[in-house]
Amino acid sequence: MPILSRRRYARAIPRLEARLVALSLLMTFAFATVSVRLYYLQVVRSEQLQNLAERNRIRIRRMPAPRGLVFDRLHRPLVDTRPSFDAVVVPEDSGDLSATIEGLDHYLGEDHIGERLSQAQDDGRPAFEPVTVEERLKWEQVVALEAHQLELPGVSLQVTPRRRYIYGPIAAHLLGYVGEVNSSELQRLATYRLGDEIGKYGLERGWEQFLRGQAGGQQIEVDAVGRRLRLLKEVPEAPGQSTVLTLDLDVQQVAEKAMANQAGALVAIDPTSGEVIAMVSHPAFDPNVFASGINGEQWRKLAVDPGHPLQDRVISGIYPPGSTFKLVDTIAGLQDKAISEQTSFYCHGGLYYGGREYRCWRHQGHGGIALHRAIVESCDVFFYQVGQKVGIDRLAHWANELGLGAKTGIALDNERAGTVPSSSWKLKRFNERWYPAETLSVAIGQGYLNVTPIELVQLAAQIGTGGDRYTPHFVKQIETPEGRMLKTYPPNLEHHASLDPETLRVVRDAMADVVNAPNGTARKARLDGITVCGKTGTAQVIKMAQGARSDTNKMPEQERDHALFIAFAPKENPRIAIACIIEHGGHGGSAAAPVVHDVMQKYFEVYGGAKPADGHKEDAKPAPASVRAPGTIARAETAGAVADTSR
Repeated sequence: MPILSRRRYARAIPRLEARLVALSLLMTFAFATVSVRLYYLQVVRSEQLQNLAERNRIRIRRMPAPRGLVFDRLHRPLVDTRPSFDAVVVPEDSGDLSATIEGLDHYLGEDHIGERLSQAQDDGRPAFEPVTVEERLKWEQVVALEAHQLELPGVSLQVTPRRRYIYGPIAAHLLGYVGEVNSSELQRLATYRLGDEIGKYGLERGWEQFLRGQAGGQQIEVDAVGRRLRLLKEVPEAPGQSTVLTLDLDVQQVAEKAMANQAGALVAIDPTSGEVIAMVSHPAFDPNVFASGINGEQWRKLAVDPGHPLQDRVISGIYPPGSTFKLVDTIAGLQDKAISEQTSFYCHGGLYYGGREYRCWRHQGHGGIALHRAIVESCDVFFYQVGQKVGIDRLAHWANELGLGAKTGIALDNERAGTVPSSSWKLKRFNERWYPAETLSVAIGQGYLNVTPIELVQLAAQIGTGGDRYTPHFVKQIETPEGRMLKTYPPNLEHHASLDPETLRVVRDAMADVVNAPNGTARKARLDGITVCGKTGTAQVIKMAQGARSDTNKMPEQERDHALFIAFAPKENPRIAIACIIEHGGHGGSAAAPVVHDVMQKYFEVYGGAKPADGHKEDAKPAPASVRAPGTIARAETAGAVADTSR
């Protein structure tokens, strides 16, 4: 090689080596970058990316548990759970969500699919979680979705247990309803998930921990559009426990029918245990509407209904007790020795006091009248004067002693307490002194005085039992799905009012004649062979001038008097006590007494007549062998808690 060429070659070698070094560094950097990235993906994010990959192929589907059954006292089902076909969308599996929504609207004949998906997105639900867009599909809707599944990627059918209230609105306020768990409930209840059902009202809410059950799950393999291919793993769900109520279905149905379309309330209890036998609040609602997923229009209709169907009038309806309060007057007067059985007053149709006349319901008056006939014929003038003799504070004392003006403690939400006025109450409430004339209004169950129907039934029950007051309760026991008993709810003797036996005799004798004597005000409640004891009441809704109530049928319905009737039977060893209020029904004897008659008649048809005591011959009809009698133990503004705290 020439010397010049060797010199040129020698000068080129350093330049080549520099390029090789640069190339080597570049390749080393590239490999390092790839290595770091691989390490990041396969080590640092390995678990997360594996889950993402699996999610495209494997899904975890939560399986809600069927809620527990609800039975009446004779184990007849009132509430059960039935399978429902629901349309479910997984937004992540739908290539074109707008087209999927349009297709679903077409095949289901609905127009709210988009709203439900938007709501789920607003609630923060991830795109890979299924959203139920339509429940309780009809058979033709199921067929349509199955036939066009390829056109609806991300859409599937899911079988879900749904609550069914077998008798619709019957006992709706006691049974309550379920609904989908909301965001506030999810924040405080860690074991619930979006889409779960939860008790919202009544029994369903109060006994949620027993009725709910335990959810299971499935691990399934799906294809590219989210269709199920095969089951990989399953954890079975556990159904909720069954609840046996004290309610009797036959008596409840008769009570509902007897109330018909009238607004008001009826509650029947066993006076010797506090067990609720029947409980009616009208107007009512159908809990199935809530179980199906109530929409905005349905909710608005219920919320603005002037009949207030969502209000449980039995525990939260506030009413003047009317003449039923005369029983409290009598007990207070006899116990405090202000009157005796022989006390007599003259009724000429009214009583002048403080410069005005206080009228009796009987305009021509009752003439000379003693205590027994005053109760039987419900003489207002007689009890105006009893009220004067006893005084407002002692009336309030005995009313409180008999449970009026206080919550009963029944295990239902939103119970309200009535109001029993006294001089101290008025001073505290209005900063005014009590005027003696106001006592006259209270003595006939008007004025500031008001009560709830469940307070009134306890009043009747205590007179029947001799002063024992039991906490009203409606759950008898909790059972496993197989029928094994887990928990019972025994009677709770809340209070015993110390009443003189002679006082009780006088009151009971008069109450018996209210129903059974020719001059009684509640003859329509009479039963053959069974002595029913009762007291009618007619409560004014609006204040009117004296003598202006002669023809209430011509008044607007919302201004007519409320009709009340309380009763227990039989007279000896009572087994049922009832309070009934018919709003704007007029007279208690003509409107409320016939309802109570029908309920009691059905009760004694089912459970037989009274058990004779000490050779007492009345009510000898035996109960059918297959029927278990309710347990006993030894011992609006007008318009209108827990028996076992371990539940």
